[in-house]
Amino acid sequence: MSDKSEPRFQVDLLIRVFGLGADDRAFSQQAHTRNISDRGARLSGLEKPLRLGSVIGVQFGDRKARCRVVWTVNTGATQKIEAGVEIMGGQPCPWQKEIGTQRTMATAAIIRTKPVAKDKRKFPRRRISIEIEIRDGQSVGTHLNMQTADIAGGGCYIETLRPLPLRRALSITFWLNSERVQTTAIVRTSDGGVGMGIEFTGLDEATQQQLQQQVERLAAGPAPFRKAKSAV
Repeated sequence: MSDKSEPRFQVDLLIRVFGLGADDRAFSQQAHTRNISDRGARLSGLEKPLRLGSVIGVQFGDRKARCRVVWTVNTGATQKIEAGVEIMGGQPCPWQKEIGTQRTMATAAIIRTKPVAKDKRKFPRRRISIEIEIRDGQSVGTHLNMQTADIAGGGCYIETLRPLPLRRALSITFWLNSERVQTTAIVRTSDGGVGMGIEFTGLDEATQQQLQQQVERLAAGPAPFRKAKSAV
């Protein structure tokens, strides 16, 4: 594993933080950043203790990303709880424009060295909103119509306050071009208060490739989010 220099910039941005606290209760609140980088940030003013390694959502303006909590400390009444978060692989950096501004202004950066994590996914995820139908294999008759937060040929991520449990077997239906596709799937990640990652387990290689091609076409379009034909 190689190392990479990661410059951090001192800023104060008002952001929204949401997810599941250490008490296993969902929360959503405003907080501040104290420094930012391409791959993470230091957050302050948090009211809920967070669990190390948990996944939370961070939103700045209309830009959102899922982040992993790498450290946390209770600093007292003024700053409340501070936490260091790392943007998860494949997620956009919500404060990328602000980092560009800092670099343009030649602001002195705090230099850190951190390991670069490898993205082991077969296909790159794209932030495309596609409507899919989810049927829970353990709850007969239960189905949800939801929008993907990001998707690739091998799976997708759904933002929801109440994600399904890990390893829950699902049936997924969506439209691939003009063809209705149904596949088996499984919940691979379950991030309380944020969402769940789903792997498509029943798609053959050719169908995965076709889905990835459709995703890439949508990602290259003029709109950042485009809706596919309804699955119902």
